[in-house]
Amino acid sequence: MREPPVPTKIAVVRFPGTNCEFDVAEALSDLGATADIVFHDARSLGGADAVVIAGGFAHGDYLRPGAIARFSPVMEAVAEFARAGGPVLGICNGFQVLCEAGLLPGALLPNTGLRFLCRQVDLVVANADTPFTSECEPGQTLSIPVKHTTGRYHAPADQLAALAEGGQVVLRYAPGQNPNGSLDDIAAVCNEGRNVMGLMPHPEHA
Repeated sequence: MREPPVPTKIAVVRFPGTNCEFDVAEALSDLGATADIVFHDARSLGGADAVVIAGGFAHGDYLRPGAIARFSPVMEAVAEFARAGGPVLGICNGFQVLCEAGLLPGALLPNTGLRFLCRQVDLVVANADTPFTSECEPGQTLSIPVKHTTGRYHAPADQLAALAEGGQVVLRYAPGQNPNGSLDDIAAVCNEGRNVMGLMPHPEHA
């Protein structure tokens, strides 16, 4: 099977309240990509090869994190891009937005301690067969910080089993490292096509 081309032009989506878009853009630039900030009211991704929805507090996290952002015009373009197989990554608040938009399964609930968390955690790569983890090895440990209040991954038991069986669980918190009460220690999931992924930790701050 041919390896997918490395994205060179990446759209970084910015909502009112997003606060990590420039960190993401800098990290992507360090990797050799061109990162363009795309605003929430845009109706085009500008010919991007990939999309990152950055972290923060889109629309102040009113109602629920991501619940308002998912209705933004740019999300129509993101959904169309994803349906065509384009790679889409949601980080923290971006993960929440993708779940609210139905592009990823499950939901993110308030942390069990009901407090904001900011700490370094260890993650275990559960699936290296995605565009986002292809440079990793299954079982490899990554050290990445988390910064969130609503990061507890939840899905019904039958859906959790299907996600695990179908390889849609991409990252898990290492034993004893689950900071928020996520079911099955899930830190990242992908869609069935494996081209859309959301994770709560912030790789741009690692």
